[in-house]
Amino acid sequence: MKKISLTFALVIILISIHAQQHHQEDYLNLNKPERLEWFRDLGFGMFIHFSFDSQLGVVISHSMAGASEDYLNKFVNELPKTFNPKKYAPDEIATLAKLAGMKYIVFTTKHHSGFCMWDTQTTAFNIMNTPYGKDLLAEYVDATRKAGLAVGFYFSPEDFNFLYENGLQVRRRFPEPIPEKIMEKYLELVELQCMELMAQYGEIDIIFFDGGEGALQEKCKEVVWELQPDIVVTRGAIKTPEQTVLGIASDEPWESCITMGTQWAYKPTNEAYKTGDRLIEILIETRAKGGNLLLNVGPKPNGELPEEQEANLREMAAWNFINYEAVEKVEPWILPNEENIWFTWKPEEKTLYAFLTKIPDWPRGARKKFLLKSVLTNEKTEVSVLGQSGEIVEYQPDTDAKTYFEQKDNGLHISCVRAQRIYNNHKWHNPIVLKITHATPSLEPPAVVTHLPIISGSENNLITFNGEILTTGDSEKLKAGFQFREYAGFVEELYSDEWHETETMKISGTNDFSISPNLKKEGKEYQVRAFVDHPKLRIYGDIVRIRF
Repeated sequence: MKKISLTFALVIILISIHAQQHHQEDYLNLNKPERLEWFRDLGFGMFIHFSFDSQLGVVISHSMAGASEDYLNKFVNELPKTFNPKKYAPDEIATLAKLAGMKYIVFTTKHHSGFCMWDTQTTAFNIMNTPYGKDLLAEYVDATRKAGLAVGFYFSPEDFNFLYENGLQVRRRFPEPIPEKIMEKYLELVELQCMELMAQYGEIDIIFFDGGEGALQEKCKEVVWELQPDIVVTRGAIKTPEQTVLGIASDEPWESCITMGTQWAYKPTNEAYKTGDRLIEILIETRAKGGNLLLNVGPKPNGELPEEQEANLREMAAWNFINYEAVEKVEPWILPNEENIWFTWKPEEKTLYAFLTKIPDWPRGARKKFLLKSVLTNEKTEVSVLGQSGEIVEYQPDTDAKTYFEQKDNGLHISCVRAQRIYNNHKWHNPIVLKITHATPSLEPPAVVTHLPIISGSENNLITFNGEILTTGDSEKLKAGFQFREYAGFVEELYSDEWHETETMKISGTNDFSISPNLKKEGKEYQVRAFVDHPKLRIYGDIVRIRF
């Protein structure tokens, strides 16, 4: 790998000049609009959480917070001595990512522990001082570029090892500011590390900053945007929901980072993995709402992917091989979904994709009917099932494999067959996708927003849900209400889809509305979302949380 011929002295001068000229500039706005659009088109990426503590199978880095002196000493000084990912094969990982439909990879250069996965001059706490003894980050960059994927870095401005070396308690939130002289050293450390990352590995497409909000993170963003103006900063500049997706579609770029199980780094025992089917559903929902999905893997200590993670990726690869065009370079439709049918849209081509989800037992050769209320077709429209010719069902010569459709007053009626044989046993439980050409919206949907609930009463035992109709769309006959559910937990939320519903109320015009549900005060946390019923379909507002 060729390194950029920039000396640290020159880089420091550039940073100093920039800081003097733009010391009041808001660095959150330095992502170039055209680069953000490029990023949105990527749609799907791989996150790799990997560090020396994968040997223990514990949470990456965070076990240092609140740990004893003995634990910290062994963690920092002994554990790296046995880290040897000799079976790390970045070419194979990049190839698998590409098969699964991923367009970029984001690798953990340094997590909160402070351990650097590259050949750095800033600290001895790095990959070179392990039995592996090679620049693992360089290997990742070369393999990712070779596969034609965009190169992304994860970098933590927070550094637990720095705190430990400087006699400070290892923690993420400090009740008192870090002493000024130590903070100066801290800022210099992250500045030099970001300079190395930007100067030693060629053009970096994406960077994800995690933690160190405030001066540390701002210093990092200042450095990377100065040295590589075309880089896209995700976390630190755009919405990056973690372990969840946005409740509604967004016109602004956003990226959801999701684990396959409950942990980011390798967890050899007590792990509960999502199914490949669930991960495909999460990808569909994310793209339907205009976001990117950054799906995480956590290699084993020897560098190999766990078998369960590889299996999930290969299931996604089979689905992507058939349906790739429905998630690549797409935008949201006028609404994300009609119940279990989700949509993506290519407006320039007037092509709509409808994902038929939650049908795990659709027999091959069987015909099913669907109604799409938001879609209008014309005489040029064609409807097909992605991956299928519509001509035959193997071993069923008398079965009609064609897709039929008819536009009626209440919407588009479609009749189709699951014809393609994907598995040996003729079963395929993943979503089938309809491609609808020359489509246009059949209605103008209303818009609703969910406001924070209000807790009142003499004993704070009365909760009121609050929402607002922003636009009425093409109908004045609207009803509004709320759905709520107990919050399942940070990781568990994506397994939960059971909602309770309030009564509805008639709404005229753009108005606020409120409903008090019959909830008992039990110290529980709830998720709430408003909805509005158009005569044809239901529209949801975003999800808010409240403890009651």
